[in-house]
Amino acid sequence: MSLIDCAAADVPEALARALRVLDGRTMTILTGAGVSTDSGIPDYRGKGAPARRPMTVEQFLGSDEARRRYWVGSHLGWRSFASAQPNAGHRAIAALEEHGIATGVITQNVDGLHVRAGSRRVVELHGTMRRVFCIRCGQVFDRRDLSSRVESDNPWLVTTHELPLGPDGDVTPETTEGFVVPDCSVCAGTLKPDVVFFGEYIPSEKFREAEQLVLGSDALVIAGSSLVVNSGIRLLERARRRRIPIVIINRGQTRADARATVKIDGGTSEALTALLEGLAASTGHRELASSLER
Repeated sequence: MSLIDCAAADVPEALARALRVLDGRTMTILTGAGVSTDSGIPDYRGKGAPARRPMTVEQFLGSDEARRRYWVGSHLGWRSFASAQPNAGHRAIAALEEHGIATGVITQNVDGLHVRAGSRRVVELHGTMRRVFCIRCGQVFDRRDLSSRVESDNPWLVTTHELPLGPDGDVTPETTEGFVVPDCSVCAGTLKPDVVFFGEYIPSEKFREAEQLVLGSDALVIAGSSLVVNSGIRLLERARRRRIPIVIINRGQTRADARATVKIDGGTSEALTALLEGLAASTGHRELASSLER
């Protein structure tokens, strides 16, 4: 795809400006749910996204019924969530890292698609759905193994039709009656997915890791995030204090459009692919763009 192939009339000019400010610089890429929509995972706040009231950490920890509702919905959505494949945007980011242009990716997503696309330095700010841990003894479990146990304990738990998938791999279950909630096979303690729930703080060491990526780069690219979550704004402010370029790619407005050096109002897959091709052309590294064909 070339710069002129993008659909919106003003996108090519924004891409051209982004290429000018990014040329010759290393970048950190911060991604949100919009990066994964082309993989079939909906976002929280994009156009057409259904209104959602995600479970808070207080609800999850404070109520047996809330945990039962969470695990039913999460299990029903897990198969579709886990089978999602990286899209062109994920692959473009991995290619930029492979060739030393991107120093790494910071993601607010819990889908693991950056890792599966080949990115090596990935800071998962909000955790990952790939793991579950016991809040009593700390034992960690692979989500695939837990899913097998849930199916064994609840053989009746099947769906006859597709349920709408949420950004965190959750669906709204038709019923939770009779569901056996999984517990820790070591100490019988409460299991929690290794993700940051609403109302829960990002671990300080995880944020510092993300912060170091930003501080060690010459530019910050933010893709697919409306920047409503404060962690994204805090990282953007670290970049602003260093006076490095900030490029935002998102369909529709974000909380920080006025603070961006360049705002690209468009799809992340198209824009990231175009940036990859443009940087490949300017540096003479044609093999950058060919990375997407792998």
